[in-house]
Amino acid sequence: MERDEKSPLLSHLGEIRKRLARSAIAVGVGFAITYAFSEKLFGLLAYPLKANMPPGDRLVYTSLPEMFFIYIKTALVAGLLLAAPYVFYQMYLLVAPVLYQKEQRTLIPFVLCSTVLFVGGALFGYFVVFPSGFKFFLAFSNESIRALPSVRQYFSLAVKLLFAFGFVFELPVVVFFLSRMGVVTSDFLKQKRRYAILLIFIIAAVLTPPDVITQFMMAVPLMALYEISILIAKVAGKKKKDSEDKT
Repeated sequence: MERDEKSPLLSHLGEIRKRLARSAIAVGVGFAITYAFSEKLFGLLAYPLKANMPPGDRLVYTSLPEMFFIYIKTALVAGLLLAAPYVFYQMYLLVAPVLYQKEQRTLIPFVLCSTVLFVGGALFGYFVVFPSGFKFFLAFSNESIRALPSVRQYFSLAVKLLFAFGFVFELPVVVFFLSRMGVVTSDFLKQKRRYAILLIFIIAAVLTPPDVITQFMMAVPLMALYEISILIAKVAGKKKKDSEDKT
């Protein structure tokens, strides 16, 4: 009896391990492809900062092997982005068993939407938030104070922001699955709207540089995504009820 109770848990853990292993292999393949372009990719990542630096200024590194490891990390991040559709596919296969058979046919839309939202969030951070945020930080330089941005510190900040924006923009997809599982409803999201707006501004304040304009640039799209999520929850909840009525 005890063995039978543990069997589903062990099976689920084995499934998670398998999906993680396959995702890791895909990221490894992506890393192998992007490593040859790591120097150019880092230059692209650093462009929003360098574009706002005074002429002649540049990023610095303070230890000899630092740039070598930065290029490796850059290729690893690029490899993860390259493998993102396959990783989302593996994530979908993890939650597919709790969905109805008809819903399991939404594989391609799920992978496509998840990838587009993640990349869209990262691009929004890169093109909209990065320039104004870095301009704000560099504005503290004057005749007696000069900014000397570290390569390591910049890489860490930029990657954290890119992934933060990417994951935050996945809100509609998360709400869809939570609605299909009966965890949240459109009415619940409407009732908690004021708390959600407060949480959105807190998240924006934490994730973005400490200036009001940049925080609003983050908060406004999140509020729009929240409203879209309410509509998605309404549609998903209705489909769930119709499927239950048919059974």
